[in-house]
Amino acid sequence: MALRCWSWWHWSAWRRTRPPPAGRTPSFLQQFSTQEQPPQICVVGSGPAGFYTAQHLLKHHPRAHVDIYEKQLVPFGLVRFGVAPDHPEVKNVINTFTQTARSDRCAFRGNVVVGRDVAVSELQAAYHAVVLSYGAEDHQALEIPGEELPGVFSARAFVGWYNGLPENRELAPDLSCDTAVILGQGNVALDVARILLTPPEHLEKTDITEAALGVLRQSRVKTVWIVGRRGPLQVAFTIKELREMILLPGTRPMLDPADFLGLQDRIKEVPRQRKRLTELLLRTATEKPGVEEAARRALASRTWGLRFFRSPQQVLSSPDGRQVAGIRLAVTRLEGVGEAARAVPTGDAEDLACGLVLSSVGYKSRPIDPSVPFDPKRGVIPNMEGRVVDVPGLYCSGWVKRGPTGVIATTMTDSFLTGQMLLQDLKAGLLPSGPRPGYAAIEALLSSRGLGPVGPACLFLGLGEAGCRGGVPGQGCWEAQGEVAGSSGDAAAAGALSRSRAAWQRRHAVPRRGARVSQRDSAPRLCHLPALARGLGCLFQGPLSTSSWQKVALARDNLS
Repeated sequence: MALRCWSWWHWSAWRRTRPPPAGRTPSFLQQFSTQEQPPQICVVGSGPAGFYTAQHLLKHHPRAHVDIYEKQLVPFGLVRFGVAPDHPEVKNVINTFTQTARSDRCAFRGNVVVGRDVAVSELQAAYHAVVLSYGAEDHQALEIPGEELPGVFSARAFVGWYNGLPENRELAPDLSCDTAVILGQGNVALDVARILLTPPEHLEKTDITEAALGVLRQSRVKTVWIVGRRGPLQVAFTIKELREMILLPGTRPMLDPADFLGLQDRIKEVPRQRKRLTELLLRTATEKPGVEEAARRALASRTWGLRFFRSPQQVLSSPDGRQVAGIRLAVTRLEGVGEAARAVPTGDAEDLACGLVLSSVGYKSRPIDPSVPFDPKRGVIPNMEGRVVDVPGLYCSGWVKRGPTGVIATTMTDSFLTGQMLLQDLKAGLLPSGPRPGYAAIEALLSSRGLGPVGPACLFLGLGEAGCRGGVPGQGCWEAQGEVAGSSGDAAAAGALSRSRAAWQRRHAVPRRGARVSQRDSAPRLCHLPALARGLGCLFQGPLSTSSWQKVALARDNLS
């Protein structure tokens, strides 16, 4: 039975790890220096934390082999599915991760759910070390009455919806209302507000999914309120995100000057970045715009605003109880000063009418396996500098290590530190010294459990598991294994090519060679491939036959 997870990179990168010659069992310190036996290391999660950890290990150990396991069909985690589609520059880090994955000593193993398909203990038995870098895949609940009403979504799910995250494809938000409320004042909150208010013709030039774009074209949302428990000095978004909102075409900001009274004197002692951000807020709220900006705002058909000192108390329903009708906000005041100030209720409350509520109050990690310690209060794996407490050979990096804070650069530093600790333990002989089978053992386990592969042709064309004839979601596709040539997915593939052609042409003309490819119609979008033909070929375990390459060329010609 063929293995379930498929290799995303070019087939030549997937070389089998050979066991050391018989009779040769060097000590661990000798392994490091003489490179007789490569240590097998497993990383769970292919987001920034996973790839930065792998990068450090490969760079600083000349023989280490790293397998990166991912539950999704494609790599890069939140860089792929969490970054706003109108921020392509943030995704440039994918180029660095791609170089890591192209290493002969690195392998991407997609469509494997650790904790369900394979246990962490089984990974530990197969590898010298296991690093958990699976991030924060859940959201902080509001824990208020009415949170379960239709029309209430987490910002995380909404972002996943417009970015094509498979688990959020069926979200189907109703944008027929006039007003939306976003709870939280971080960068994700502003991303969501910007996507809701950006003219569709601007979104057409991005990598947003076709399904989301269609819904946004029909949107009737004209006003977006971004609500925070604290004040202007405590907002979590950056000046870049704020500036984009202020200059967003077709919109105008609504800020209450009363929220900024006395703020000018208080910002003199704050850090420079916070000062610049607050000054921009002050100018927007209190200063009269110039002639050109005033004219632009006068023509705006949509508005957005920041509501400070408000905490969600209850989601209000329509009379029939089937839809959101508003949200009750408790009025708050601050105790303390600066960013450490705490919001406390004053006893007053106000109702804000709306038809859509998006909660953007934070992400949180989930426990992955009963055998792995987990702190539910902090939402992290207990660790000391990346070493999981009381579990030798098990490590963690990224958000599951420190909590969902910081930016990509923070995760890079954090992951490098975990990699450094692992290599120190390796040198010190604290990890298993005998040979480990690595992926060969996991492949056998998956095969024995009846977990087969997802058809590569269907993945490329955006059909997913359900798009393959006979495919059962979650159990693999048995109709499109191996090469495209002669597979039963050919007819469906041809139809998908025809349906996708218009969308591709609108996005950009697909070059014949050496260009970035982005298929917006595909939920698991495959982008930054070296070339369309090679990009399709890289979904297979081996080289494509002549007939397969002819089909790739035909697909390329149809799309360009």
